[in-house]
Amino acid sequence: MNDELSPEDELRLNVLFNTDLKAVRIDESSMTLWALTPQGEASVPLKPNERSDRYLKRVRELLSGHALGSPGGYPVHLTRWTRQSQAGLSAQHLAQLLLIAEEEAVVAVVHSPALTDELARHAWWCMSTIENARLMLMRDVVSQGSMGRTLAEFLLEHLAFLHEDDVAILDTVAVMLYSGVLTDAEKLSIWKRGSGRNSYYIAFLELQPDTLPAPRDARPDHGSVPRLADNPYSAMLEKALSGQGQTYLATTAIILDRPEVQEVVNHTLDALAQWCMPLRSADEATRSAARAAVLAAAPQFEADCAALDALAAVDAGSVRPIFLKTTAIGSLMRRKIAPIVTPLLDSIAVLRQTR
Repeated sequence: MNDELSPEDELRLNVLFNTDLKAVRIDESSMTLWALTPQGEASVPLKPNERSDRYLKRVRELLSGHALGSPGGYPVHLTRWTRQSQAGLSAQHLAQLLLIAEEEAVVAVVHSPALTDELARHAWWCMSTIENARLMLMRDVVSQGSMGRTLAEFLLEHLAFLHEDDVAILDTVAVMLYSGVLTDAEKLSIWKRGSGRNSYYIAFLELQPDTLPAPRDARPDHGSVPRLADNPYSAMLEKALSGQGQTYLATTAIILDRPEVQEVVNHTLDALAQWCMPLRSADEATRSAARAAVLAAAPQFEADCAALDALAAVDAGSVRPIFLKTTAIGSLMRRKIAPIVTPLLDSIAVLRQTR
């Protein structure tokens, strides 16, 4: 077995090592090594003198020796990283990992809390995947930097490729909303996708429940809600009967009427619990007094207060005993959770009735 690179490859790589390398990747299909430098991209067509996989292993050993000072090649311990254990690495060390043409090393950089906007740009050049885009866009330093728009636009373009993967859709939309780089038009375009797949709605309910796109009209009697200071029922009625509240409730009903996977149910119920926090955070005595005060001023809202009580009583923990016993999805899952979901849908219907 030949232990040497072909003379021309060794010469080209040694010349490359004398430049200010930022990142390196290998296209195994074309046997081409690509390098990112301050002047742009450079390519080195590889000329293997033995079987391709063995030859590429030696190329990576040479890269690792140059970048990390590890003559034995790619450090074995890196392959055992959990991708959450890079807290001790500096930006300089992360930059070195992008020079060894190993995908696992790129993923380690992407997961690192020491990631910078510049490192994100170089890692993205190495490995442009949906998962990497999501992970990097979660970092404020990236979302607020030059890479924020690049990653968000990539995810927008690739939403269609997620097809019916509800969890991936939920996670991707959540990251884009969290990043704060989307325009109102882009948010609306994502929101409209919910008509075909309700998992597109969930991140909106979680992250911007009071500023949903395409709000509905307020309930006609919204103006009749008593405005009582520090009263959770007054606050919740004001919110629920507003245009945004009606949009939130209608959207929640759409999701809970036909969820496809357990994660969608869990996220939706937890989002609903957070929305009902004014009631959930009040003790029983406070709630009783507050409810009595509202109904004394406006007794017509008795059914609405009862509906709010029902909504505030649930969260993901309500379905946990069911989900611990089954991996069901689709229609079977919906039948199993009907005793919890059906009363919620009834309560939402009460709050959305025209008075």
